[in-house]
Amino acid sequence: MLAQAAPIHAQSNEGTSVTAPTSPPTAEKRDYSYSHHGITISDPYHWLKDESYPTIDDAEVLEHLKAENAWFEARMAPQQALVDELYEEMKARVKEDESSVPQKDGDWLYWSEFEQGKEYRKYYRKPVAGGEPVLILDENELAEGHEYFRLGAFSVSKNGRFLAYSADTNGSERFTARIKDLETGELLPDEIPGTLTGLAWVMNDTAVVYGLANDQWRVHDATMHVLGTPIADDVELYRETENDGFRVDAGLSAQEDWLIISTGDNETSEVRLVRADDPTGEQILVAPRKTGREYDVDLRTEDDEAVLYVHTNDDHLNFRLATASLDAPGEWTTLIAGSDEFYLDGFELFKDFYVTEGRLRGLDQIQLRSYTDPNLVKPIAFTEASFSTGLSNNPEYQTDRLRLAYESMVTPGSVYDYHVDTAQLELLKQQEIPSGYDANLYQVERIEIAARDGTPVPVSIVSRKDREAGGPLHLYAYGAYGFAYPPNFSTTRLSLVDRGYAFAIAHIRGGDDLGRNWYLQGKLNERTNTFNDFVDVAKGLIAQGYTAQGRISASGGSAGGELMGVVLNTNPELWGAVVAHVPFVDVLSTMLDKDLPLTPGEWPEWGNPIESKQAFAYILSYSPYDQVAAQDYPPLLVTAGLNDPRVTYWEPAKWVAKLREFKTDDNELLLKTNMGAGHGGKSGRFASIYEVAEEYAFILWQMGEAK
Repeated sequence: MLAQAAPIHAQSNEGTSVTAPTSPPTAEKRDYSYSHHGITISDPYHWLKDESYPTIDDAEVLEHLKAENAWFEARMAPQQALVDELYEEMKARVKEDESSVPQKDGDWLYWSEFEQGKEYRKYYRKPVAGGEPVLILDENELAEGHEYFRLGAFSVSKNGRFLAYSADTNGSERFTARIKDLETGELLPDEIPGTLTGLAWVMNDTAVVYGLANDQWRVHDATMHVLGTPIADDVELYRETENDGFRVDAGLSAQEDWLIISTGDNETSEVRLVRADDPTGEQILVAPRKTGREYDVDLRTEDDEAVLYVHTNDDHLNFRLATASLDAPGEWTTLIAGSDEFYLDGFELFKDFYVTEGRLRGLDQIQLRSYTDPNLVKPIAFTEASFSTGLSNNPEYQTDRLRLAYESMVTPGSVYDYHVDTAQLELLKQQEIPSGYDANLYQVERIEIAARDGTPVPVSIVSRKDREAGGPLHLYAYGAYGFAYPPNFSTTRLSLVDRGYAFAIAHIRGGDDLGRNWYLQGKLNERTNTFNDFVDVAKGLIAQGYTAQGRISASGGSAGGELMGVVLNTNPELWGAVVAHVPFVDVLSTMLDKDLPLTPGEWPEWGNPIESKQAFAYILSYSPYDQVAAQDYPPLLVTAGLNDPRVTYWEPAKWVAKLREFKTDDNELLLKTNMGAGHGGKSGRFASIYEVAEEYAFILWQMGEAK
């Protein structure tokens, strides 16, 4: 059972007597082991995985998680004033009555608003021709009575009459889809539980296409529901049967006349097309799946001639854009060749032009291109040294302007319209910070630090211009799945920067910041490059005088939490404090469990230790949980979500239990499990800010920077 020291009594905020623990919970060790490839692994904390998962009702497991939460609360209680101070200053930077810039879609203008003091958005529209705004959806109303709320799909039918939306009310990422009649304001009786995709309108706005999460949170179907008919009569348009790790999705083409059904995993894809007005008709297979080949498609029809556009990595790591006919959809003719310099990561079709997006030397690029002149390329230029930009919401195929989003580490989130004819950018809105913000107080640098193998790793750094050299520094990274973590703006981050911190984002391998090869150098058998890059960036920042050993705090979430776990094991001396959010730390046993949501689709990312002895040994060599050692560890805060289907709660719980057993120091080790949330923590804009305030209070406390 749970061994715990005698409690003490404290007063809660309400004045009632509560019991606070005086020592951290100690998880019982129970005999458990597993063997693969002749190697036996002991796992005495395996019991923290509730065997009835996804139902979590094991009393001893829940008791242990609650005991960890009680220890978190007891240790953080003396820092409550700091948490409150941080929360209030973060909240003061939020414009409470915020609204988005209206966007035209057909006969309507659509936008969303936050009201003063409200956690969630309201969605409105009004006729382009003039008229009063109409509330079409209120997240606050939908969230009433729920500890957690997240809106998933939001799709208005082409005729403007119906809204299809979905919502998750416990963080499990199983969304219930509903249909609302926007003319009457009434909800239709149609209700589809368990969805995990968007909702695409087909058959002349009389039906929606969706996908269901199966028992392992994987979508293997594209299914059509006709409004007003029983869910039991829904028609399955496609089902993935060949590969259990593939996931299915469906959406509409740029002109909304084709339904595009895709299936694939992290390295292989396959696409089918079917007419949106006849979704049960004959499907066109664009090209059969080929391991390692990714592609996505869109279509453009002019003068009754359809041209297929294919974005693929078949002959270059950084992708090319090709065209094909519907008569021979698998015969691809290069339109834009793959480039070592320019990483082409997406495209979007419009009536009179098309847009390519990508990165050049790690910086985001938006390029307008001509259908008739392949040599005509118009890049949209930005001048900051480090920034993040991309197409925003552009719902109309025929348009003369593009909606863009832009931000940098010193420039608040900005919304632009780019006027195609004049090549001019029009600033429509910039994030307002009510408590005040002077960008001139801050500076951004983009530097390169050589990793141990000589590879230059980009680092984006923001700090106050008056910061003392060698002061505290916070280092953040993700480094997985080809996700390039953007050098973005953050109002909460200012609470560290204004206290003398530099905030650095390490663009390490495993993301695709510098192209597809940057990603490939951080996955599978090169995964340890990711961890080495992060450590070497930290050492480089010390060597260049930005900070000092022990004055670096670090954080990462999910796969970035795995990163935190590894660098804690390999280089504990570097860090003054570490925060690991929903960390993927029990890598080996998760990759050995094919029934978990993550696993089959993740083998192309991490390797398959079931089939490969080499993969087993390699994952074992870095898996944070398996490599916990008897050594000093820095202060560590770990978070988890009880309903998290991506990184299951027991990974951080087991990790913390093992760290408590092995670590030889007296530094803080805290675990906070959100008992009513999932992978993203608490929902609601203020609840999520409060969790950041807790994180920063922990960092400032442990780094000796608290007042």
